[in-house]
Amino acid sequence: MQKLYIKGGKSLKGTVRISGAKNAALAIISASLLAQETVCLDNIPDITDVNVLLDIVANLGVEVVRKGPDSVEITTPDRISTITPYREVKKLRASNLLLGPLLARFCNAEIALPGGCNIGSRPMDLHIKGFEALGAALSLEHGFIKGCCSRLTGSKIYLDFPSVGATENIMMAAVLSKGQTVLENVAKEPEIVDLANFLNSLGAKIRGAGTDVIKIDGVDQLGGGRYSVIPDRIEAGTFMVAAAATHGNVTIENIISTHVEPLIAKLREANVEVLEEDEIIRVIAREELRPIDIKTLPYPGFPTDMQSQVMAMLTVVKGTSVIVENVFENRLQVADEFKRMGAKIKVEGRTAVIQGVQRLQGAQVKASDLRAGAALIVAGLIADGDTEICNTFYIDRGYEKIEQKLISIGADISRI
Repeated sequence: MQKLYIKGGKSLKGTVRISGAKNAALAIISASLLAQETVCLDNIPDITDVNVLLDIVANLGVEVVRKGPDSVEITTPDRISTITPYREVKKLRASNLLLGPLLARFCNAEIALPGGCNIGSRPMDLHIKGFEALGAALSLEHGFIKGCCSRLTGSKIYLDFPSVGATENIMMAAVLSKGQTVLENVAKEPEIVDLANFLNSLGAKIRGAGTDVIKIDGVDQLGGGRYSVIPDRIEAGTFMVAAAATHGNVTIENIISTHVEPLIAKLREANVEVLEEDEIIRVIAREELRPIDIKTLPYPGFPTDMQSQVMAMLTVVKGTSVIVENVFENRLQVADEFKRMGAKIKVEGRTAVIQGVQRLQGAQVKASDLRAGAALIVAGLIADGDTEICNTFYIDRGYEKIEQKLISIGADISRI
Protein backbone atom coordinates (compact mmCIF):
# COMPACT_ATOMS: atom_id res chain seq x y z
CA MET A 1 0.00 0.00 0.00
CA GLN A 2 1.37 3.40 -0.97
CA LYS A 3 1.47 6.21 1.58
CA LEU A 4 2.31 9.90 1.52
CA TYR A 5 4.71 11.28 4.14
CA ILE A 6 4.78 14.99 4.89
CA LYS A 7 7.13 16.98 7.09
CA GLY A 8 5.06 20.04 7.89
CA GLY A 9 5.87 23.65 8.68
CA LYS A 10 7.19 24.88 5.35
CA SER A 11 5.66 27.79 3.41
CA LEU A 12 4.88 27.02 -0.21
CA LYS A 13 6.56 29.35 -2.70
CA GLY A 14 6.92 29.21 -6.47
CA THR A 15 4.87 28.37 -9.53
CA VAL A 16 2.66 25.35 -10.23
CA ARG A 17 0.75 24.43 -13.40
CA ILE A 18 -2.74 22.97 -13.25
CA SER A 19 -3.76 19.86 -15.22
CA GLY A 20 -6.92 19.29 -17.21
CA ALA A 21 -10.22 19.04 -15.36
CA LYS A 22 -11.04 15.56 -14.12
CA ASN A 23 -14.81 15.97 -14.26
CA ALA A 24 -14.78 17.60 -17.68
CA ALA A 25 -12.45 14.95 -19.09
CA LEU A 26 -14.64 12.09 -17.86
CA ALA A 27 -17.76 13.55 -19.50
CA ILE A 28 -15.97 14.40 -22.74
CA ILE A 29 -14.38 10.95 -23.04
CA SER A 30 -17.85 9.44 -22.61
CA ALA A 31 -19.31 11.83 -25.18
CA SER A 32 -16.61 10.83 -27.67
CA LEU A 33 -18.52 7.56 -28.21
CA LEU A 34 -21.17 9.62 -30.02
CA ALA A 35 -18.72 10.62 -32.77
CA GLN A 36 -18.54 8.61 -35.97
CA GLU A 37 -15.05 9.93 -36.72
CA THR A 38 -11.85 10.08 -34.69
CA VAL A 39 -11.72 12.53 -31.79
CA CYS A 40 -8.41 13.81 -30.40
CA LEU A 41 -8.55 15.16 -26.87
CA ASP A 42 -5.85 17.37 -25.34
CA ASN A 43 -5.16 18.45 -21.75
CA ILE A 44 -6.36 15.07 -20.47
CA PRO A 45 -5.02 14.52 -16.93
CA ASP A 46 -3.02 11.38 -16.17
CA ILE A 47 -5.10 10.30 -13.16
CA THR A 48 -6.69 7.04 -12.08
CA ASP A 49 -10.30 7.99 -12.86
CA VAL A 50 -9.48 8.96 -16.44
CA ASN A 51 -7.33 5.88 -17.01
CA VAL A 52 -10.03 3.58 -15.65
CA LEU A 53 -12.64 5.14 -17.95
CA LEU A 54 -10.33 4.81 -20.96
CA ASP A 55 -9.86 1.12 -20.09
CA ILE A 56 -13.63 0.67 -19.83
CA VAL A 57 -14.35 2.17 -23.26
CA ALA A 58 -11.44 0.25 -24.78
CA ASN A 59 -12.95 -2.99 -23.47
CA LEU A 60 -16.20 -2.06 -25.21
CA GLY A 61 -14.34 -2.14 -28.53
CA VAL A 62 -13.45 1.54 -28.83
CA GLU A 63 -9.98 2.29 -30.20
CA VAL A 64 -8.04 4.32 -27.63
CA VAL A 65 -4.55 5.57 -28.54
CA ARG A 66 -2.34 7.65 -26.27
CA LYS A 67 -0.66 10.39 -28.34
CA GLY A 68 1.43 11.96 -25.60
CA PRO A 69 1.40 12.67 -21.87
CA ASP A 70 -1.91 14.55 -22.03
CA SER A 71 -3.47 13.64 -25.40
CA VAL A 72 -5.60 10.69 -26.48
CA GLU A 73 -7.30 9.66 -29.73
CA ILE A 74 -10.66 7.92 -29.53
CA THR A 75 -12.28 6.15 -32.49
CA THR A 76 -15.64 4.45 -31.96
CA PRO A 77 -16.74 1.97 -34.66
CA ASP A 78 -20.37 1.40 -35.61
CA ARG A 79 -20.53 -1.85 -33.65
CA ILE A 80 -19.23 -2.13 -30.08
CA SER A 81 -20.27 -3.90 -26.90
CA THR A 82 -22.81 -1.93 -24.88
CA ILE A 83 -22.32 -3.84 -21.60
CA THR A 84 -19.99 -2.60 -18.85
CA PRO A 85 -19.45 -5.30 -16.17
CA TYR A 86 -19.28 -4.44 -12.48
CA ARG A 87 -15.66 -5.56 -12.22
CA GLU A 88 -14.76 -2.65 -14.52
CA VAL A 89 -16.98 0.12 -13.18
CA LYS A 90 -16.85 -0.56 -9.42
CA LYS A 91 -14.01 1.95 -8.97
CA LEU A 92 -15.55 4.77 -10.98
CA ARG A 93 -18.79 6.60 -10.32
CA ALA A 94 -18.54 8.47 -13.63
CA SER A 95 -18.93 5.26 -15.62
CA ASN A 96 -22.66 5.98 -15.48
CA LEU A 97 -21.99 8.75 -18.03
CA LEU A 98 -21.67 6.05 -20.70
CA LEU A 99 -25.40 5.35 -20.44
CA GLY A 100 -26.51 8.39 -22.44
CA PRO A 101 -24.05 8.01 -25.33
CA LEU A 102 -24.67 4.25 -25.66
CA LEU A 103 -28.44 4.71 -25.72
CA ALA A 104 -28.27 7.60 -28.17
CA ARG A 105 -25.96 6.01 -30.72
CA PHE A 106 -26.39 2.27 -30.23
CA CYS A 107 -29.94 2.14 -28.80
CA ASN A 108 -28.89 -0.25 -26.04
CA ALA A 109 -26.92 -0.12 -22.80
CA GLU A 110 -26.26 -2.26 -19.74
CA ILE A 111 -24.31 -0.36 -17.10
CA ALA A 112 -23.47 -1.88 -13.74
CA LEU A 113 -24.32 0.46 -10.90
CA PRO A 114 -21.02 2.25 -10.34
CA GLY A 115 -18.76 2.82 -7.37
CA GLY A 116 -16.60 5.82 -6.46
CA CYS A 117 -16.13 7.83 -3.27
CA ASN A 118 -18.40 7.31 -0.28
CA ILE A 119 -19.40 10.95 0.14
CA GLY A 120 -23.16 10.50 0.15
CA SER A 121 -26.16 9.45 -1.88
CA ARG A 122 -25.95 10.10 -5.61
CA PRO A 123 -28.98 8.29 -7.05
CA MET A 124 -29.65 7.62 -10.72
CA ASP A 125 -33.34 8.53 -10.65
CA LEU A 126 -32.86 11.88 -12.42
CA HIS A 127 -30.86 10.21 -15.19
CA ILE A 128 -33.53 7.54 -15.65
CA LYS A 129 -36.33 10.11 -15.63
CA GLY A 130 -34.61 12.01 -18.43
CA PHE A 131 -33.92 8.97 -20.59
CA GLU A 132 -37.50 7.78 -20.24
CA ALA A 133 -38.75 11.22 -21.28
CA LEU A 134 -36.64 10.84 -24.43
CA GLY A 135 -38.32 7.51 -25.20
CA ALA A 136 -35.97 4.92 -23.72
CA ALA A 137 -37.18 1.94 -21.69
CA LEU A 138 -35.07 1.32 -18.58
CA SER A 139 -35.02 -1.25 -15.81
CA LEU A 140 -32.84 -2.16 -12.85
CA GLU A 141 -31.92 -5.85 -12.90
CA HIS A 142 -29.28 -7.70 -10.87
CA GLY A 143 -27.22 -4.59 -10.21
CA PHE A 144 -27.41 -3.31 -13.79
CA ILE A 145 -29.27 -0.40 -15.31
CA LYS A 146 -30.53 -1.76 -18.61
CA GLY A 147 -31.87 0.50 -21.33
CA CYS A 148 -33.05 0.17 -24.90
CA CYS A 149 -34.78 2.37 -27.45
CA SER A 150 -35.28 3.10 -31.09
CA ARG A 151 -34.13 6.60 -32.01
CA LEU A 152 -34.66 8.89 -29.05
CA THR A 153 -37.16 11.73 -29.39
CA GLY A 154 -36.72 15.24 -28.02
CA SER A 155 -38.75 16.25 -24.98
CA LYS A 156 -39.10 18.89 -22.28
CA ILE A 157 -37.41 17.72 -19.07
CA TYR A 158 -37.30 19.39 -15.67
CA LEU A 159 -34.68 18.22 -13.18
CA ASP A 160 -35.82 18.17 -9.55
CA PHE A 161 -32.23 19.01 -8.56
CA PRO A 162 -29.51 20.57 -10.75
CA SER A 163 -27.46 17.37 -10.85
CA VAL A 164 -24.23 17.64 -12.83
CA GLY A 165 -24.23 13.97 -13.84
CA ALA A 166 -27.88 13.94 -14.90
CA THR A 167 -27.45 17.16 -16.88
CA GLU A 168 -24.45 15.72 -18.71
CA ASN A 169 -26.00 12.31 -19.33
CA ILE A 170 -29.31 13.62 -20.67
CA MET A 171 -27.57 16.27 -22.78
CA MET A 172 -25.38 13.61 -24.41
CA ALA A 173 -28.41 11.42 -25.11
CA ALA A 174 -30.37 14.31 -26.58
CA VAL A 175 -27.81 15.44 -29.18
CA LEU A 176 -28.73 12.52 -31.50
CA SER A 177 -32.45 12.59 -30.72
CA LYS A 178 -35.17 13.55 -33.18
CA GLY A 179 -36.42 17.08 -32.61
CA GLN A 180 -35.71 19.51 -29.79
CA THR A 181 -34.98 18.76 -26.14
CA VAL A 182 -35.38 21.43 -23.47
CA LEU A 183 -33.66 20.77 -20.13
CA GLU A 184 -34.77 22.96 -17.24
CA ASN A 185 -33.23 23.51 -13.79
CA VAL A 186 -29.94 22.10 -15.01
CA ALA A 187 -26.47 22.28 -13.49
CA LYS A 188 -24.38 25.32 -14.48
CA GLU A 189 -20.87 24.06 -13.69
CA PRO A 190 -18.01 24.98 -16.06
CA GLU A 191 -17.69 21.28 -16.89
CA ILE A 192 -21.24 21.39 -18.33
CA VAL A 193 -20.24 24.29 -20.57
CA ASP A 194 -17.07 22.46 -21.63
CA LEU A 195 -19.05 19.35 -22.56
CA ALA A 196 -21.51 21.42 -24.59
CA ASN A 197 -18.65 23.21 -26.36
CA PHE A 198 -17.04 19.88 -27.19
CA LEU A 199 -20.25 18.41 -28.58
CA ASN A 200 -20.91 21.56 -30.61
CA SER A 201 -17.41 21.28 -32.08
CA LEU A 202 -18.45 17.84 -33.43
CA GLY A 203 -21.63 19.19 -34.99
CA ALA A 204 -24.17 19.17 -32.15
CA LYS A 205 -26.62 22.04 -31.70
CA ILE A 206 -26.67 23.00 -28.01
CA ARG A 207 -27.60 26.40 -26.59
CA GLY A 208 -27.78 27.72 -23.06
CA ALA A 209 -25.11 25.67 -21.30
CA GLY A 210 -24.16 27.53 -18.13
CA THR A 211 -27.71 28.82 -17.61
CA ASP A 212 -30.86 27.31 -16.06
CA VAL A 213 -32.17 26.09 -19.43
CA ILE A 214 -30.35 24.12 -22.12
CA LYS A 215 -31.90 23.64 -25.55
CA ILE A 216 -30.69 20.86 -27.81
CA ASP A 217 -31.72 20.40 -31.44
CA GLY A 218 -31.02 16.80 -32.36
CA VAL A 219 -28.77 15.97 -35.30
CA ASP A 220 -28.37 12.75 -37.28
CA GLN A 221 -24.71 12.22 -36.48
CA LEU A 222 -21.58 13.79 -35.05
CA GLY A 223 -18.22 14.06 -36.77
CA GLY A 224 -14.71 14.14 -35.34
CA GLY A 225 -12.24 16.82 -34.37
CA ARG A 226 -9.71 18.01 -31.82
CA TYR A 227 -10.58 19.56 -28.48
CA SER A 228 -8.71 20.73 -25.36
CA VAL A 229 -10.27 20.18 -21.94
CA ILE A 230 -10.53 23.10 -19.50
CA PRO A 231 -8.17 23.34 -16.49
CA ASP A 232 -9.21 21.67 -13.25
CA ARG A 233 -10.72 24.31 -10.95
CA ILE A 234 -10.67 21.97 -7.93
CA GLU A 235 -6.98 21.15 -8.33
CA ALA A 236 -6.32 24.88 -8.67
CA GLY A 237 -8.41 25.57 -5.60
CA THR A 238 -6.52 22.95 -3.61
CA PHE A 239 -3.19 24.63 -4.37
CA MET A 240 -4.70 28.05 -3.59
CA VAL A 241 -5.81 26.84 -0.16
CA ALA A 242 -2.48 25.08 0.46
CA ALA A 243 -0.66 28.33 -0.33
CA ALA A 244 -2.90 30.31 2.02
CA ALA A 245 -2.77 27.74 4.82
CA THR A 246 1.06 27.64 4.79
CA HIS A 247 1.34 31.44 4.58
CA GLY A 248 2.97 31.01 1.22
CA ASN A 249 3.35 32.88 -2.06
CA VAL A 250 2.32 30.69 -4.98
CA THR A 251 1.58 31.46 -8.62
CA ILE A 252 -0.91 29.07 -10.22
CA GLU A 253 -0.83 28.76 -14.00
CA ASN A 254 -3.38 27.38 -16.46
CA ILE A 255 -6.53 28.32 -14.59
CA ILE A 256 -9.69 30.23 -15.54
CA SER A 257 -10.20 32.62 -12.64
CA THR A 258 -13.98 32.94 -13.13
CA HIS A 259 -14.25 29.21 -12.37
CA VAL A 260 -12.88 29.73 -8.85
CA GLU A 261 -14.58 33.03 -7.98
CA PRO A 262 -16.40 31.65 -4.90
CA LEU A 263 -13.10 30.43 -3.44
CA ILE A 264 -11.31 33.68 -4.29
CA ALA A 265 -14.00 35.61 -2.44
CA LYS A 266 -13.68 33.43 0.67
CA LEU A 267 -9.88 33.55 0.68
CA ARG A 268 -9.98 37.33 0.50
CA GLU A 269 -12.48 37.32 3.35
CA ALA A 270 -9.94 35.24 5.30
CA ASN A 271 -7.33 38.00 4.76
CA VAL A 272 -5.49 36.29 1.89
CA GLU A 273 -4.24 38.37 -1.03
CA VAL A 274 -5.36 36.92 -4.37
CA LEU A 275 -4.11 38.49 -7.62
CA GLU A 276 -5.74 37.60 -10.95
CA GLU A 277 -4.20 37.77 -14.43
CA ASP A 278 -4.90 35.96 -17.70
CA GLU A 279 -4.93 32.24 -16.82
CA ILE A 280 -2.81 32.99 -13.74
CA ILE A 281 -3.70 33.40 -10.06
CA ARG A 282 -1.22 34.40 -7.38
CA VAL A 283 -1.99 33.64 -3.73
CA ILE A 284 -0.07 35.52 -1.03
CA ALA A 285 -0.76 35.04 2.68
CA ARG A 286 1.45 37.44 4.64
CA GLU A 287 -0.93 38.39 7.43
CA GLU A 288 -2.77 36.44 10.10
CA LEU A 289 -5.78 34.64 8.64
CA ARG A 290 -9.32 35.37 9.78
CA PRO A 291 -12.13 32.86 10.47
CA ILE A 292 -14.86 32.53 7.83
CA ASP A 293 -18.22 30.82 7.35
CA ILE A 294 -19.02 28.68 4.30
CA LYS A 295 -22.13 27.07 2.88
CA THR A 296 -21.65 24.68 -0.04
CA LEU A 297 -24.07 24.99 -2.95
CA PRO A 298 -24.29 23.97 -6.61
CA TYR A 299 -22.29 26.21 -8.94
CA PRO A 300 -21.92 29.19 -8.88
CA GLY A 301 -22.07 28.69 -5.11
CA PHE A 302 -19.14 27.51 -3.03
CA PRO A 303 -18.10 24.06 -4.32
CA THR A 304 -18.55 21.03 -2.11
CA ASP A 305 -15.30 19.67 -3.59
CA MET A 306 -13.35 22.48 -1.87
CA GLN A 307 -15.02 22.33 1.53
CA SER A 308 -12.67 19.74 3.09
CA GLN A 309 -9.50 21.59 2.02
CA VAL A 310 -10.80 24.87 3.45
CA MET A 311 -11.70 23.10 6.70
CA ALA A 312 -8.08 21.98 6.96
CA MET A 313 -6.92 25.58 6.62
CA LEU A 314 -9.42 26.82 9.20
CA THR A 315 -8.27 24.37 11.88
CA VAL A 316 -5.38 26.73 12.71
CA VAL A 317 -7.15 30.06 12.15
CA LYS A 318 -7.76 31.91 15.40
CA GLY A 319 -11.46 32.17 16.20
CA THR A 320 -14.55 30.21 15.21
CA SER A 321 -15.48 29.20 11.66
CA VAL A 322 -18.61 27.39 10.50
CA ILE A 323 -19.04 25.12 7.47
CA VAL A 324 -22.46 23.95 6.30
CA GLU A 325 -22.43 21.09 3.77
CA ASN A 326 -25.56 21.26 1.61
CA VAL A 327 -24.61 18.83 -1.17
CA PHE A 328 -23.19 15.54 0.18
CA GLU A 329 -24.11 14.31 3.64
CA ASN A 330 -20.86 12.41 4.29
CA ARG A 331 -18.44 15.15 3.31
CA LEU A 332 -17.75 16.17 6.91
CA GLN A 333 -16.32 12.81 7.98
CA VAL A 334 -12.78 14.10 7.37
CA ALA A 335 -13.21 16.10 10.59
CA ASP A 336 -12.44 12.94 12.58
CA GLU A 337 -9.02 12.70 10.93
CA PHE A 338 -8.30 16.37 11.66
CA LYS A 339 -9.14 15.69 15.31
CA ARG A 340 -6.40 13.04 15.35
CA MET A 341 -4.05 15.89 14.50
CA GLY A 342 -5.32 18.07 17.35
CA ALA A 343 -8.07 20.05 15.64
CA LYS A 344 -11.12 21.22 17.58
CA ILE A 345 -14.17 20.53 15.41
CA LYS A 346 -17.74 19.83 16.43
CA VAL A 347 -19.97 18.22 13.80
CA GLU A 348 -23.74 18.18 14.09
CA GLY A 349 -25.61 16.88 11.07
CA ARG A 350 -24.36 18.82 8.08
CA THR A 351 -22.68 21.58 10.11
CA ALA A 352 -19.09 21.72 11.33
CA VAL A 353 -17.97 24.31 13.88
CA ILE A 354 -14.19 24.79 13.84
CA GLN A 355 -12.41 26.40 16.76
CA GLY A 356 -8.95 27.31 15.57
CA VAL A 357 -5.97 25.89 17.47
CA GLN A 358 -2.44 27.25 17.54
CA ARG A 359 -1.05 24.34 15.53
CA LEU A 360 -1.83 20.81 14.31
CA GLN A 361 0.35 17.83 15.19
CA GLY A 362 1.54 15.33 12.61
CA ALA A 363 -0.19 11.94 12.86
CA GLN A 364 -1.15 8.81 10.97
CA VAL A 365 -4.37 9.57 9.09
CA LYS A 366 -6.53 7.93 6.45
CA ALA A 367 -8.21 9.41 3.37
CA SER A 368 -11.88 8.47 3.13
CA ASP A 369 -12.48 10.05 -0.28
CA LEU A 370 -10.71 12.07 -2.97
CA ARG A 371 -11.15 15.55 -1.51
CA ALA A 372 -10.63 14.36 2.06
CA GLY A 373 -7.26 13.04 0.90
CA ALA A 374 -6.36 16.44 -0.55
CA ALA A 375 -7.49 18.10 2.68
CA LEU A 376 -5.24 15.82 4.74
CA ILE A 377 -2.32 16.90 2.56
CA VAL A 378 -3.12 20.52 3.42
CA ALA A 379 -3.33 19.58 7.10
CA GLY A 380 0.00 17.77 6.89
CA LEU A 381 1.65 20.80 5.31
CA ILE A 382 0.69 23.03 8.24
CA ALA A 383 1.22 20.49 11.03
CA ASP A 384 4.22 20.20 13.33
CA GLY A 385 6.14 16.99 12.75
CA ASP A 386 5.46 14.13 10.36
CA THR A 387 2.11 13.18 8.85
CA GLU A 388 1.48 9.81 7.22
CA ILE A 389 -1.51 9.56 4.86
CA CYS A 390 -2.78 6.17 3.73
CA ASN A 391 -5.46 5.34 1.15
CA THR A 392 -3.56 7.44 -1.36
CA PHE A 393 -5.46 5.73 -4.19
CA TYR A 394 -8.28 8.16 -3.45
CA ILE A 395 -5.96 11.11 -4.04
CA ASP A 396 -4.62 9.61 -7.26
CA ARG A 397 -8.17 9.47 -8.63
CA GLY A 398 -8.18 13.23 -9.14
CA TYR A 399 -4.70 14.77 -8.75
CA GLU A 400 -1.93 14.32 -11.29
CA LYS A 401 1.55 13.94 -9.78
CA ILE A 402 0.48 15.92 -6.73
CA GLU A 403 3.56 15.24 -4.63
CA GLN A 404 5.86 16.26 -7.51
CA LYS A 405 3.97 19.52 -7.93
CA LEU A 406 4.10 20.21 -4.20
CA ILE A 407 7.83 19.45 -4.02
CA SER A 408 8.39 21.97 -6.83
CA ILE A 409 6.95 24.73 -4.61
CA GLY A 410 8.79 23.80 -1.44
CA ALA A 411 6.83 21.05 0.29
CA ASP A 412 8.64 18.19 2.03
CA ILE A 413 6.51 15.30 0.82
CA SER A 414 7.32 11.81 -0.43
CA ARG A 415 5.49 8.69 -1.55
CA ILE A 416 6.48 5.28 -0.24
